[in-house]
Amino acid sequence: MIVFDIEGRLPGCNEYIAECRKNAHAGAKCKADAESMIMWQLGTVPKIEGEVIFRFEWREKNRRRDKDNVAFAKKFIFDALQKAGKLENDGNRNVAGFEDTFIYGASEGVRVYVYAADEQEGGAGAKGQC
Repeated sequence: MIVFDIEGRLPGCNEYIAECRKNAHAGAKCKADAESMIMWQLGTVPKIEGEVIFRFEWREKNRRRDKDNVAFAKKFIFDALQKAGKLENDGNRNVAGFEDTFIYGASEGVRVYVYAADEQEGGAGAKGQC
């Protein structure tokens, strides 16, 4: 299992859509800024190989943002992992599934757990259940 933290608030779906509606360049900048922030924090994360399951533990100060809005940021995380050379691809051959949990009242960020697909049996995110 691999565990790593990304500190800070990542843009949610609503923030990203708002930037895209301004113009294409603003949306691209929002995505690039989020990916840069993530990649800067991936220094010691080992290369993720094989078919894996991700568990995202989202930390939010309050309940103002909807869960699906917050969890949208996994797209930025997957893309940053690929750009940093930590994940070969975020397609179906490499990502067997993912699970989102939420903690409120904590500092903002996300803790990411990465399991080999055959390491986690049963429950959400198990192979064949995503």
